Amino acid sequence: MAVTRLGLVVHGGRPEATAAAVTVRAWAAEHAVECTDIDVWRDGEGRTAREEMDAAGNPDLVVTLGGDGTFLRGARLAAENDALVLGVDLGRVGFLTETSVSAMRAALDAVREEVIEVDSRMLLTLRASRRLQVPTEMEALMKYGRGPLLPPPQVRTDCEVDEVWGVALSVTALNDIVVEKLSRDRQVSVGVYVSGRLLASYSADALLVATPTGSTAYSFAAGGPVVSPRAEALVFTPVAPHMAFDRSIVAGPDEPIGLRVLERSGAAAVSIDGRIQGVLEPGDWIGVYASPRRLRVVRLGPMDFYGRLRRRMNLTDAPAAVADGAAAPLWSVTGPVPEDLAHLSLPVVRDGPAPGR
Repeated sequence: MAVTRLGLVVHGGRPEATAAAVTVRAWAAEHAVECTDIDVWRDGEGRTAREEMDAAGNPDLVVTLGGDGTFLRGARLAAENDALVLGVDLGRVGFLTETSVSAMRAALDAVREEVIEVDSRMLLTLRASRRLQVPTEMEALMKYGRGPLLPPPQVRTDCEVDEVWGVALSVTALNDIVVEKLSRDRQVSVGVYVSGRLLASYSADALLVATPTGSTAYSFAAGGPVVSPRAEALVFTPVAPHMAFDRSIVAGPDEPIGLRVLERSGAAAVSIDGRIQGVLEPGDWIGVYASPRRLRVVRLGPMDFYGRLRRRMNLTDAPAAVADGAAAPLWSVTGPVPEDLAHLSLPVVRDGPAPGR
């Protein structure tokens, strides 16, 4: 699709991101593409994703300059408008971003010339027993070191509301939705339901539901599985639970996961992609499920998820590999794929690297 308007999300705390933004604006001017800065840190305080995109003129491409956190902010906007999102890596991890600053112009050219692949990623949304709000007395504490809070999620007007199914909220999560304790000395007690059936009651520091994309984020740090982004699944992971069963549950994409705060629990915060969006009291609940929307991520070629995982986690540098001598060689598929393997997803042989690789 031809790009006519570009929305630019820049991590203002990184001088290299500010410098890269000058290059993006120059590229846009050269190709008669309207370019609008979207300041989701300051000017965007109190504005919903829909209002942000309207103010930016509804761009059909969102470019993020920063790390994975900046990408998550841009993804929230792009999903609202079904826009493409291109992440330029200026962070420390770079699981989500696609290209480097040095290859950024080539990546933009590839988008304009429509010689890219579009990676469709699962998103999460939720219903709740009531609207989510952050109490006024907590706002200053929550803002400390984090920038402005996002506005409370709006109620979706296209969905029915009743006591059984609750309130449908305009929420988009690429990584995870988390229910976590607010007090260091008091865990949250939560009943967990999968497809409407009680699974277990947990007392834990937090309980989270992640997408395959988010399986390498908080869920991974809590001991959850790494899930291929090609998979369609919801990953439930308890964080420091006080019970023998501490395993993750991988549910199907059509199996919603409910989290109900129990009677004797302390208050719990609801975080969406790492940003607090509300507080639940005992008796409150949320239901997390796959969103009908998808995020459309720009890829400059087939994504090498496992290569990226290997590099980011330094897996070939494990002590056991060093002790055994040379690291395992890469398995390079160079010949024609046998007929009995033709239905599998295997690496594509390239003549040269794609931009940013």
